[in-house]
Amino acid sequence: MSFIVKNFLRGLVIVVPVAVTVWVLWIGFVWIDRLLRLPVPGLGFALAGVLVVVVGFLASNIVTRKLFELVQRLFARAPIVKIVYSAIRDLTEAFVGDRRRFNRPVRVKLTADGTIAAVGFVTRDDAAVLGAEDQVVVYFPQSYNFAGQLLLVARASVEPLPLDSSRAMALVISGGVSGGDQQGD
Repeated sequence: MSFIVKNFLRGLVIVVPVAVTVWVLWIGFVWIDRLLRLPVPGLGFALAGVLVVVVGFLASNIVTRKLFELVQRLFARAPIVKIVYSAIRDLTEAFVGDRRRFNRPVRVKLTADGTIAAVGFVTRDDAAVLGAEDQVVVYFPQSYNFAGQLLLVARASVEPLPLDSSRAMALVISGGVSGGDQQGD
């Protein structure tokens, strides 16, 4: 019986992440295919990927760059649209753009003696706009969730981590079970 339980649990560790990943990708494929009403499964997903690459190429072209800048200015100025557009653009830029913001992982002391601490990312060195000249802005993502909290923290309570930002984010989002090993998990 011990053999069965041990191997069942070992199998779960392999099967569940693979199955969930395949399921999420499948849902993405099907959703895009249904949206575009294409008869070939996966064609919509492939076309969406090609479209993103083409738009990226055109945005780097000096001739078409001005057109994309005009569209961005229109979205950034339109009432209501600008709220959604600006938030999504800033979030995308924070992760993959030229102005990455989640690239400075830190350990923040939550108690005076430092026995309790949290892992976060400094997103602004200057919190003066919030009336907090002696503080920095730190984002704390939540484990197993794509949410988090933004806190103002005294500079003295913040220290850089010896991890690159992608490993620190993986560490936090996974609840500490992934991302902590610099060589790989």
